[in-house]
Amino acid sequence: MSAVAKTYCIIGDPVHHSLSPGMQNAAFAALGLNCTYIAFRVPASELEESIGSLRAINISGFNVTIPHKVAVIKYLDELDDTAKKAGAVNTVKNIEGLFRGYNTDIYGFMEPLRKRKVKFDGMVILLLGAGGAARAIIAGLSEEKGISKVIIANRDQGRAKELAKIGSELGLKCEVLPFEDVQSVSAGADMIVNSTSLGLNNEPSPIDYEHIKKGSIVYDIVYRPVVTDLLENAKFAEAHVVYGYEMLLEQGAKAFEIWTGLEAPREAMKKNLLGIFGEPT
Repeated sequence: MSAVAKTYCIIGDPVHHSLSPGMQNAAFAALGLNCTYIAFRVPASELEESIGSLRAINISGFNVTIPHKVAVIKYLDELDDTAKKAGAVNTVKNIEGLFRGYNTDIYGFMEPLRKRKVKFDGMVILLLGAGGAARAIIAGLSEEKGISKVIIANRDQGRAKELAKIGSELGLKCEVLPFEDVQSVSAGADMIVNSTSLGLNNEPSPIDYEHIKKGSIVYDIVYRPVVTDLLENAKFAEAHVVYGYEMLLEQGAKAFEIWTGLEAPREAMKKNLLGIFGEPT
């Protein structure tokens, strides 16, 4: 065991549903590290004060989730290239008192697709949402060549247009769509990505199975429940599904490696996430 105990955490609102504490503590235990990871609920109105508190206790590092991934940037000392590219932060490392922001959501989102050897050439992608996670997704997709277009569906059209501008600057052809109109284009999409929190509280899918193309890819970044209503509909439509826990695992492993400099024990982390039930079929 290392002599000096280190503390890590996740901040967000809501945060009670987060599986990150269990996953990261399993990783620390697997490598015998004297580290702990806890969750803090931080309302938007208390973000600045909370970052100050984390500095005061000399936190070793932390993750950032909804709704702080963009707002947290102004309270950090510097950003690495991933955070600059996404314009959002989900991981912070304390380097001798300096808070550096990273975005491991880019890697976390793309890795499950790369493991499946997905071909992006000519692909039409429908992206639900325009928040911090969506920014990372756009940044990740911009690394792939040949995408036909990305349609961004969001309730707040101003945020959708802002994200479309970011995507265009990264070389993607982006269009915006009112969220209530998603089913007008979803049947023609080669990939549907839900980057919103819809499904977290078992809300019904915004897209029914009749508006999902057979053989397309449906990727829901909500990881609890593991199988959301959107993914149920995707399976019924005979689409390929990508689970939110896969992104959670990969972004968490990358964060662990940034904090510790050690290779993340992915199997221990995955086992903690999926528990006795194993991988969904």
